[in-house]
Amino acid sequence: MIDHIELRTSQLDACLRFYADALAPLGYTLRVDGPVKGFGDGTTLDFFVGEGEPSGSVHFAFAVPDRTTVDSIYEVARAYGHGLDRAPALAPHIHPNYYAGYLRDPDDRLIEFVCQKAE
Repeated sequence: MIDHIELRTSQLDACLRFYADALAPLGYTLRVDGPVKGFGDGTTLDFFVGEGEPSGSVHFAFAVPDRTTVDSIYEVARAYGHGLDRAPALAPHIHPNYYAGYLRDPDDRLIEFVCQKAE
């Protein structure tokens, strides 16, 4: 349903490092390096970050192909000193296969990485 998302930040360099590190296990890299920076995986270009007043009260989730990748993203974030919120775990109150880990980006937005497949 959502084609792409663009966030604003007052900490562009820190946000670019955060998203480059967190999205690398999904095959995402910086693909557009203009005033607005765009991330994609080679077939998609769907996540953008630009300078400006930080977009607040935002929570969104990246779909992840498997639980191992959710774990990997969380560990990459930990290794690089990024904001951790909640360690990967099942969330049976949502549904039995909902497995997610949560990070905080440099603007303190809640960023979720979720796999909804049975393993």
